Amino acid sequence: MTATADQAAGRGADADAEEAARFHALLKTFEGRPAATAGRGKDPVNQPMIRHWCEAMGDADPAYTGPDAIAPPTMLQAWTMGGLSGHGDRSSAYDELLALLDGAGCTSVVATDCEQEYLRPLRPGDTITYDAVIESVSPRKTTKLGTGHFVTTCMDVRADGEPAGTHRFRILKYAPAPREKKPAARRPRPVVNRDNQGFWDGVADRELLIQRCTACATLRFPWLPGCNACASLDWDTVEASGAGTVFSYVVMHHPPFPAFTAHEDPAAAGGPYAVALVELAEGVRMVSNITGVPYDKVRIGMPVQLEFLRVDEDLELPVFRGSEG
Repeated sequence: MTATADQAAGRGADADAEEAARFHALLKTFEGRPAATAGRGKDPVNQPMIRHWCEAMGDADPAYTGPDAIAPPTMLQAWTMGGLSGHGDRSSAYDELLALLDGAGCTSVVATDCEQEYLRPLRPGDTITYDAVIESVSPRKTTKLGTGHFVTTCMDVRADGEPAGTHRFRILKYAPAPREKKPAARRPRPVVNRDNQGFWDGVADRELLIQRCTACATLRFPWLPGCNACASLDWDTVEASGAGTVFSYVVMHHPPFPAFTAHEDPAAAGGPYAVALVELAEGVRMVSNITGVPYDKVRIGMPVQLEFLRVDEDLELPVFRGSEG
């Protein structure tokens, strides 16, 4: 980089820092302004909510049941939450602050942490009221999620007019970081062991090998250590002709997995695909993909022919090509 380019980059960084400082100064003018005024809990403290909370948290403390029950202290925020219908007591200042951040590209939000202080137990029947202020807005911060500002509000919670606790809540309003491009989906690797090594050696030579018992001549697939007809451990192999028919099949819709379809039609990667139980001409059956025809054209009895499909740089698999004719 030339000196002129270095200087230009430095001036650009300085201008960016100045703009960030100016924007932060604007955000700080909201500190101390109300976030919510004269808020009121939508429901009094009540036993059903306490029971649901304890069941969800797995908390069996006897203090939370019976005629003298109290609410778990960590439920402090639960009694002030707006639910799906939202808050009707949020201040215009808080809405303005969020709008400013949205306008700066910080359109995403995530809750990061909270701090609570408990001043008195809450009991069923207590009416909850609260006020909240915008306590602080951080300078611009860069996180793994993206770049933005931490906004902290502090809420004073009252029970029947008496101070019950404080709830400090912090969110990050941020512009999402660019997502890294994910590597292309790869098929799961087959498990190769001493019992099926010969099969995969055959695939590497573009041969579909079937085990044959040398004691009773029974063919078997998938490969096994011993004959399931006579229990002999002695075997050799025969090469399949490659001809077969669809004995049964299923169409996989979910979950979508592009690695199983991208080789057929990149535009349809992740879409449905057919998995069939193919009966080979030799009489054994094996599970494999059906290629060459749309998934909704596969039928029981359809003739298929073996082919070897290169699915990535180090994996080739036997599949069966169907024909609509």
